[in-house]
Amino acid sequence: MNMFQGRSILLALAGISAGFAGATGQAAEFYKGKSLQFVIGAAAGGGYDLPGRAISRHLGRHIPGRPAMVVKNMSGASGLKMTNWLYNVARRDGSVIGMPTNNIPFEPLVRLISRDGKNIHFDTNKLQWIGSPTRETYVAFVWHAAPVKSVDDLKNRRVLMGSTSPAGTNSVLPTLTNDFLGTKMQVITGYGSQSNIFIALERGEVQGNVTGLTNLTVNKADWLREKKARILVQYGLRKDPKLPDVPFALDLVQKPEDKAALRFLVSKFQVARPLVAPPGVPADRMKILRAAFDATMKDKAFLADTGKLGLDIDPVSSSEMTALIAEVYKTPKAVIERTRRIILEGRKKTVKRAGKK
Repeated sequence: MNMFQGRSILLALAGISAGFAGATGQAAEFYKGKSLQFVIGAAAGGGYDLPGRAISRHLGRHIPGRPAMVVKNMSGASGLKMTNWLYNVARRDGSVIGMPTNNIPFEPLVRLISRDGKNIHFDTNKLQWIGSPTRETYVAFVWHAAPVKSVDDLKNRRVLMGSTSPAGTNSVLPTLTNDFLGTKMQVITGYGSQSNIFIALERGEVQGNVTGLTNLTVNKADWLREKKARILVQYGLRKDPKLPDVPFALDLVQKPEDKAALRFLVSKFQVARPLVAPPGVPADRMKILRAAFDATMKDKAFLADTGKLGLDIDPVSSSEMTALIAEVYKTPKAVIERTRRIILEGRKKTVKRAGKK
């Protein structure tokens, strides 16, 4: 290569770099004086709302132009309503992001909310994932007055388990556990929100619940401190170090086909509070949003804020999240269909909350 050719290549590379910097600069200028809409696909005050609003209080500082953050709740159909809106209606210019529920990335596979798939109006692989502030451990727990103290007791006594809806995780996990371990958890649906289930537990309407550990540590720390809640099983891809003496569901399940089904289902807990943008957002603006999320996860003010709330931050980057979702979508069809069949069969055995149609 002669000197002239080398100089030409360097000039070309410099031109590419300048063009990229210009594009990034234009994206940064886009947010100046604007508002960034943050839509949470769950009710106010719950397990998604608290971390979502905590992120919103700090994310804007890490976006060039420091846009104002506007938070909105759009609950309905376990996050499906918000995700359909984000995918089909929301602006695709980087000014709108969302936090769906963690079942949403895999809903097109299992179709638990929309059983025939007709209400799923999004493609998981076209959504643009930003990250998750945490991974989650789910737990099955009972009220201290319930006559059960172990998994073996759950196999011998019927326990009434409160549930938000038939498609909710607090219905699905007891159903799978009953099938795989022979437990006798009776799911009572129709409570609509986690807070309603907590009230029902105190009133004695139900005896237990399956929920994210964070829901207990943040909203009902006194129950754990005063031993009003007794945790019997933990669910996830890894055992939670905070629960060293609580049986781990994947260890309890023995049959390979049952382990495969449970592992498929609990994979979503690795992206417990997903942040996402709609398709079509320009790549340079997505780069800004993802960098801002990563910076927020390390922000001392954010960590102090979430620490006061009792929220554990264990972030999942956009690349990790995209890789996990891609891996789950490689799950053999037979495993997915078997999991879905067990859940739908178990749904027939659920009981609606008294007084609810």
